[in-house]
Amino acid sequence: MSSLFKQSTVPVLLAALAVPAWSGLSAQEQVASSDPSSITVTGAAPSDLSGLEKGPEVEGLISARTAGQVQVTGADGNRTPILVSDATKIRASGGFLGLNRTELTPASLLNGLPVTVETVQWEGGLVASRIKLKNSNLATANMIRTGTDQRFGEHDTQIAHNAAATEALRGRVGDIDQYNVKGTTNVYFDTGKANLTADDEQQLCAAASQAQAMDNALLLVVGYTDAVGDEDYNQELSERRTGRVVNYLQQKCGWAPYRMLTPTGMAESDPAADNSTPEGRAQNRRVAVNIMVSKAVDGIETASGG
Repeated sequence: MSSLFKQSTVPVLLAALAVPAWSGLSAQEQVASSDPSSITVTGAAPSDLSGLEKGPEVEGLISARTAGQVQVTGADGNRTPILVSDATKIRASGGFLGLNRTELTPASLLNGLPVTVETVQWEGGLVASRIKLKNSNLATANMIRTGTDQRFGEHDTQIAHNAAATEALRGRVGDIDQYNVKGTTNVYFDTGKANLTADDEQQLCAAASQAQAMDNALLLVVGYTDAVGDEDYNQELSERRTGRVVNYLQQKCGWAPYRMLTPTGMAESDPAADNSTPEGRAQNRRVAVNIMVSKAVDGIETASGG
């Protein structure tokens, strides 16, 4: 089932850099808040995280780190120190749409790297239970680290803070705010599936034709799942759905790859409807194909009456 909307709003992709406000960090947070270039380790994190109360999910950029601890800064400037334990799972996704996944060590947690951190609460602070990042971002952070001689080790006690790396990687997602949405096609999927129907394929080519008729139009493809099932599986499923749509647009609808904004899978994020009902879950199992035009170009065309 598919539907084409002339007006829509893009999912808030900048939320990938947002960090929730949370104030229970005692001495750790006080140190980080008073000095953005230093954090303090208050002790070794527990090696067994089972049974600990779940903490908030923290999203943002690694802005500082020392032995056993990282500091994550959100788009609002809020800084959250988080302990890294032997039990912390660090995973990276890579390849097209992050379909290839690898396990990493704490040495990969470089300054300026965008991360999503699942946490548990421990002694008034936070311990990372899972840290997720993208291989493409890790490669960029490595290049920045090498070029700026940013060096630190697992036993360092000084923070290696690099504002240039932070701003460079922030800009990669911030640019999405510079576009207007001129139309959205939603393609819907059965539970656990990523295949396209004949009607879906027709709607996708219609969306490509609509965008082709607009000067300077780009496509932004974002995939989603409902809230049923394992989070990691849903992330991979949303990426597979997105990949299937992108491939069809490029291979069958003639859409040029250079006119495609970076596609992404958002799993259960930004639900379009209530996940507690079958009807709502069906609406959430979707890929949105957004027609994007630069605000600067769109403003010129509107002013000229085109």
